[in-house]
Amino acid sequence: MADAHGDGHNVTADELRLLIERAERLEEEKKGISDDIKDVFAEAKARGYDPKQIKKIMVIRKKKREEYQEEEAILQVYLKALGMM
Repeated sequence: MADAHGDGHNVTADELRLLIERAERLEEEKKGISDDIKDVFAEAKARGYDPKQIKKIMVIRKKKREEYQEEEAILQVYLKALGMM
């Protein structure tokens, strides 16, 4: 097959189509998962929880304890410097 973009890589239509179709399926799955996550937050809100705070907790849980504590300490210093505490 002819070189499709002049750099020595051969592109086959079948291979390209399969890659595109795989990416499309994954995008659909990602959308489905995103919709499921929205549903969880809607349920949390309906039960009286604050979705924003739940999202913050999720971010914190991804971090190492020391990293989070350091960030919080710096935030406290900044807030005090601005007279916000």
